Formats: sequence, C-alpha cells, structure tokens
Amino acid sequence: MSVEEWRAKAGPWVRAAMPDDQELDVILSQWTRTTDGRWWAECEAILPARYERADGRSRATGAPTPISVPSERITPIPGEDYSAVPVDGAIAGRQWVVEKLHQYAEDTASRRLHRRDCWQVRDEHTLVPTREAADLLAHPDVAICDVCSPDKALRR
Repeated sequence: MSVEEWRAKAGPWVRAAMPDDQELDVILSQWTRTTDGRWWAECEAILPARYERADGRSRATGAPTPISVPSERITPIPGEDYSAVPVDGAIAGRQWVVEKLHQYAEDTASRRLHRRDCWQVRDEHTLVPTREAADLLAHPDVAICDVCSPDKALRR
C-alpha cells in the first residue's frame, strides 16, 4: 500500500521525533496516561516490509508497526482532526492547566491554557480551577491551546 493510500485510510497523522531526533509521520491511535502522570502517544509507524508471494516473488511494501512516543515528542500536523482520538487515563472533572511558555518577544504570550487531559502540555505547568481558567480566557498574556480548545468548554 502506498503512503497516499495509508493517509487516506488511517489517521489522524502526527509528526513524531524519534530518539535520534529524526522525524517520522505516524498514525495517532490513542493517548495514554501512565501511572506516573506522563502522556504517551500510541501510534502506528508505516515501516518498510517485504511481501513474498506464493510463487516466491517478493516486493517492497509498508507495514503498520505499533510504537509509543512521549507526548512532548509529538507535533500536530496542520489540517488533521484530533477530536476523535481516544484518551485513556485522563482524570475526570473540569480541571485546567496553565503552561509556562518560553517568551521570545515582549508581545507574545507567556502562558497557554489547556484542558487537563491535553497531550500538548509540556514543560512547566500549574493546575487551576474552572473559575480561574475562565478568567484567563480574557487575559492578553495567555494563549489558548488550539489542539484541546479549552475556550469552547469554558464559555458554556
């Protein structure tokens, strides 16, 4: 099956940074939170494989291979829809996360608001209650995560 056929049948796709820092586009199957609180992307990498026919002839093909990637090594791909990806191990309830960002310019946000189960939370962060999270929506120094969209739930 060609890469284009895999892309059409599976998905959504994310870009995963491998341990040697090479990047590979993979199919995102599920988010899993381990007991230590870390988030992992359960993915399928389409890797080269040999297919041998009954008559002995062989050809190159691709085979889905399960891999687990730490969430901080995953980057969303523009245009992909992640809303239906299953999330396992999330803590129930409306809890929100404020992530501290590296501020490269004075006019950029220094924090980002996420849902508690968002896999995009990286680095230093703080848990905040719903009322405080709702107040942060209007704060000019706080960016809103475009992956988990906490603003949609908080404005209800």
